[in-house]
Amino acid sequence: MTATDTPPDFLDVGADARRIALRHTPGTPDAGPGVLWCGGYLSDMRGTKAERLAQWGAGVGRAVMRFDYSGHGESEGAFIDGTISRWAEEALAVFDRATTGPQIVVGSSMGGWIALLLARALAARGESQRLAGLVLIAPAPDFSEELMWNAMTPEIRAEIEQTGVWYRKSDYGEPTPITRAFIEDGRRNLVLGSPFAVGCPVRILQGVADDVVPWQHAMKLVTCLAEDDVVITLVKDGDHRLSREEDIARIIEAVETVA
Repeated sequence: MTATDTPPDFLDVGADARRIALRHTPGTPDAGPGVLWCGGYLSDMRGTKAERLAQWGAGVGRAVMRFDYSGHGESEGAFIDGTISRWAEEALAVFDRATTGPQIVVGSSMGGWIALLLARALAARGESQRLAGLVLIAPAPDFSEELMWNAMTPEIRAEIEQTGVWYRKSDYGEPTPITRAFIEDGRRNLVLGSPFAVGCPVRILQGVADDVVPWQHAMKLVTCLAEDDVVITLVKDGDHRLSREEDIARIIEAVETVA
């Protein structure tokens, strides 16, 4: 069986014991820091980028840990119950209980926001030394406010405030529920707007043709990371997914060179 065919392991997280699915690609101790994958909104750990990263890890002996947020992929729970705080709690639990030693956290889209919150939590505990680097792919910090709420019509905002949820139409399946709890929780986790340090090198890959997270949003993040070693790569014809062969190569190169 391939790694994808093998059943995942599970980790209970939070007071409500959410069962979080994870998949581990083992590495050798002297190969370098491990890698923790934090996926995007409505994405899962069996997507192209996560799978290719795991394949790379298996080939070079680098440990790679992937997981699905509650309500995503193979994890239990309902997506409609999800918030940034819950998903960040799950990422920290996986980091704490399922990885050892220094880690490079690779965050895609919403996973970039989760990675920054993970860095903030580690700094608050005085454990920033476990972060060997951040690799952020089309990072979407504060997207619930900056890219969702601010773009909504007054009618949609009123529906969320009055009924607690609005269902956004999707081209890929069932409508996506956006809840008042998700929006309000996002506001409690905003990271943009003032300088902050994550305490490790940061590499950002951003497509200029991204129609989900504008490249200007990534530049806004760069201005907030004033104290860190930050390099941003703008891919002129890159879309939001950045899943082409050349994009995968850039992601792996960033992981290899950040630490």
